Amino acid sequence: MSEHYAALGLKSDATLADIKKAFRQKASQFHPDRNLDDDAPARFREAQEAYDVLSDDAKRQAYDDNRRRNLLDDPAQTAREIWHTYFQHVLNRL
Repeated sequence: MSEHYAALGLKSDATLADIKKAFRQKASQFHPDRNLDDDAPARFREAQEAYDVLSDDAKRQAYDDNRRRNLLDDPAQTAREIWHTYFQHVLNRL
């Protein structure tokens, strides 16, 4: 499961205005026409997908419910995914 809040650099209590602002920043930063890095297209698509889910109230509610359910159903798997996402984010910044 992809972590949409992390893709936009947001916390789960972000407002719609926060989501729009973060998306515009990430889209500008990773747009393939502006950023020639190999991972830029994938990061751009990740930001677009995150925005599509988080900017729609129904999709965001379903996503948040699924996040909570996964944390409760399989905490070990959730912890592995969190650490994997965290380390990927840290390694991408190096």
